[in-house]
Amino acid sequence: MVGRPDERLSACLERLVSSFDRERHRASDPVRFVHRYVSPADREVVGLVAALLAFGRVRSVSQSVERVLERLGPSPAATIERSTRAQLTRRLRGCRHRMWGAAEFAQVLSAAARLRRREGSLGRAFAQRWSASGGDLREAIARWADALRGRRPTRTLRSLVPDPRSGSACKRLLLYLRWMVRPDDGIDLGLWPLPPSILLVPLDTHVHRMARNLGLTRRATASWRTAEEVTDALRRIDSQDPVRFDFALCHLGVSRACRSRFEPTTCLPCALRPVCKHARRASDMDLVATPRLSRRSDRRR
Repeated sequence: MVGRPDERLSACLERLVSSFDRERHRASDPVRFVHRYVSPADREVVGLVAALLAFGRVRSVSQSVERVLERLGPSPAATIERSTRAQLTRRLRGCRHRMWGAAEFAQVLSAAARLRRREGSLGRAFAQRWSASGGDLREAIARWADALRGRRPTRTLRSLVPDPRSGSACKRLLLYLRWMVRPDDGIDLGLWPLPPSILLVPLDTHVHRMARNLGLTRRATASWRTAEEVTDALRRIDSQDPVRFDFALCHLGVSRACRSRFEPTTCLPCALRPVCKHARRASDMDLVATPRLSRRSDRRR
């Protein structure tokens, strides 16, 4: 493929996004829970639950989110608004995901209800902190997360709602922001009054692996700095909406359609093959091997 590296990468990513079966992959993505609800209030509350629990195996995540939403009833926003923290703890008793249980879920949801009452919505609360921090996304997330954790949070609660000041990639919080901020495209919902240009890629294991394959980063650790580096590379392609490629990249990795090694059955038809380091390496090896095979054929003749 001709053109500068960014042009080649842009063409391949656009091809991936345009050909990606978003409906099929949405059916296995935590964002599907948000699409069950109509009201913006329920959507931002359900989104918070689904994003914070999006850690671990897909089946386990789905079961945990389902269990919490069942306990919150048909309108999760209304339920947390009329419930005290103690009432939410009792309502969510038995709900557990990884190391987090009813106490942690109740704390976050009770704090979310306070933010909604005081500032109108979780989106307005976040936008206010983004503005107050001078447009510093990292600091805005940190202040918003502080409000959700409350005073003197436990270590377990800090792991549920991480602090980007520590260097954490904060994948789940950035995933939530992507859902809420990016324009409504059938996946993301465009509910919050913020420009998508400010977002960072939610850097999970799959996206980090894909980013390394494409040369978007060489960093071995999925940190906040790595998320910034990957997003900066994507921002050169789309400065207004750099994370719009995230859903397709993530699910290409989740579905194991990309195994980070060259396999003809999956790699040859892949839209990213021209810019993937594994495909390029396989191609270079073929170019080296071909003359050797030709010389052997000549000797036999």
